Amino acid sequence: MKPVKKNKLTGKLKALMLRSMPNMITCKEFDDFMVDYLDGELSSAQRNKFELHIRMCKECRQYLDAYKRTIETTKAVHQSEDSVIPNDVPEDLVKAILKARNNQ
Repeated sequence: MKPVKKNKLTGKLKALMLRSMPNMITCKEFDDFMVDYLDGELSSAQRNKFELHIRMCKECRQYLDAYKRTIETTKAVHQSEDSVIPNDVPEDLVKAILKARNNQ
């Protein structure tokens, strides 16, 4: 029998845990609800399930943080070309945002 890589095993265990916990959403559902969550458009029950997932799932927590940073960067670039953009934002992302802005 081939040894299972730690990442595969961890992913399978996480999926099993998420499916078996009451009031838990999957990572796919998390992605589907993320924009509504940020816009404050989820019901309180949906928001509670979403926030429970955030607490339990490191990958989705990181994904949400990256998504928020992308929104903040996009707003900063659109407000002014002189806006301060964090150093850790990839230059390719800034260029893509500026290119999209100029094509509007």
